[in-house]
Amino acid sequence: METNTSWVLQKPIAHRGLHNFEFPENSVPAFENAIKHGFAIELDVRLTEDHTIVVFHDEKLSRMTDRDGYVSTLNSASLADIKLNKTEYGIPTFEKVLETVNGKVPILIEIKKAVQAFALEEKLLDMVKGYNGEYAVQSFSPYSMQFFYKNAPQILRGQLASYFHHGDIDMTHRDKVRLKKLKFNDVSHPDFIAYNVNNLPNKFVRNTGLPVVGWTVKSELQAQKIADRCDNYIFEGFVPKTEDEKSDKD
Repeated sequence: METNTSWVLQKPIAHRGLHNFEFPENSVPAFENAIKHGFAIELDVRLTEDHTIVVFHDEKLSRMTDRDGYVSTLNSASLADIKLNKTEYGIPTFEKVLETVNGKVPILIEIKKAVQAFALEEKLLDMVKGYNGEYAVQSFSPYSMQFFYKNAPQILRGQLASYFHHGDIDMTHRDKVRLKKLKFNDVSHPDFIAYNVNNLPNKFVRNTGLPVVGWTVKSELQAQKIADRCDNYIFEGFVPKTEDEKSDKD
């Protein structure tokens, strides 16, 4: 089945929303800020103990909240009491984010590892079936993407990869090397590759012939430097210039 990847390549994608000192990453106002500027949104999803999908990057709570512990041990009733980066904003449910975005901009959903195999993927697939906006899924796990390839091949899939360092992801060294070389593509059947921009260009990506989204670009200068290395990029820490703004400067 041929899949339309056009939106993934059209405009830079806001990493965990268009966040800043006022609006924390993966928060509703960060997503509203991305919508205001017309950027697609990259976000992370995890599963709580009571099988609620929440939007939160880390496995542990400590970096983004004043709590210790793990997202997987939370229940939906406790979310309201946990605030992000000492702000008034809490950890949003994926349902709330879908209601907020409501098709205004596309969503790139990064699937994090769940305790129970494919529980997150199954719940996510059930939730997006009735969503009318554009979206895609991506993961470091080729088996997560394989789930969507088998159960919903019409959903756009991205294979995340990198030149991994120790502790980057929960995967054996052998599998990290295989993923680095994109040797899992026969498992995940990706529509595009999402690769660490600091490791581009490389022959592994080039040999796939697939569109490439670089992550994560952190300045306008870096965006200019990597323009010929990938088809699009995920960004944070700045607001990319529009084509009109670039033309005006020229």
